[in-house]
Amino acid sequence: MTPTEQRAEGAGPFTTRLTWQPPGGGTAVWESRPARRRGVITAGPPGAPAGGKVGVDARTRDRLRRLNTIAATAFVIGGALFAAGAGVAQFGSGDATTCASIYFAGGLFFNTGGYVSLLQVVNAPRHEPGGEGRLFTRSWRWWSYEPVRVDWLSALVLFAGTLVFAVDLLDSFLQGLSVQQVNRLIWAPDVIGCLLFLISGHLAFVEICHRAYPCLRRRDLGWWIVAVNQIGSVLFMISAVAAYTRPATGSLVNADIANWGTLLGAGCFSLGGVLQLYERP
Repeated sequence: MTPTEQRAEGAGPFTTRLTWQPPGGGTAVWESRPARRRGVITAGPPGAPAGGKVGVDARTRDRLRRLNTIAATAFVIGGALFAAGAGVAQFGSGDATTCASIYFAGGLFFNTGGYVSLLQVVNAPRHEPGGEGRLFTRSWRWWSYEPVRVDWLSALVLFAGTLVFAVDLLDSFLQGLSVQQVNRLIWAPDVIGCLLFLISGHLAFVEICHRAYPCLRRRDLGWWIVAVNQIGSVLFMISAVAAYTRPATGSLVNADIANWGTLLGAGCFSLGGVLQLYERP
């Protein structure tokens, strides 16, 4: 491999791992998730495979840690509140307004976690293909447009899903709705939000597996975070389907499945947040 040669891996238009020989010799390997979450790139001296970790400077490391802590904590609290709301609904310990209030509070934390996750991508350390095998940091940004980055697309879709959920949660406070209005204003945004969560999770698998379909990496903390969150997304979707209101009867398809799906799915997101607290520089 000459200094100008590089091997790109990923799926479709997305590059999630890049291997090249720096001008000074040796081998450098950049991977999307470790670079943006841990602030590291892998490098090895001439004649040896890449094996050592080259980290970012202390200022960037502190920034990555703060963003990770905020996002992870928001998902832990948001998931816990969603689980509490589902528990209240399932065991009948509160009225509809109480449940809606708990869900809405949880949704605010999900909104926060979604946006901060996007900020993690926007402000992630960058690499220079063919360069010395180090990461550099740009100035702080609140937004970017980078559709060719799978991590950016995954985070954007996740954030969009949390915003759609916000519409669903706000509409749940409305009173006197017909069955058709309930399905249009509450159920439909719920399903769309769940679908966006599933798409985001699949894109996260693309990033971590460097291919278009999921892989199994039991020793990789990042993989476990993605897998647990995707299980939560599946459970949310099952819950949403079961929460459809039948026009003929005015009752849910299955209230128990709807509540338990939300409770268990929310538990997965809380667990994913706890695990994410350990995926830091």
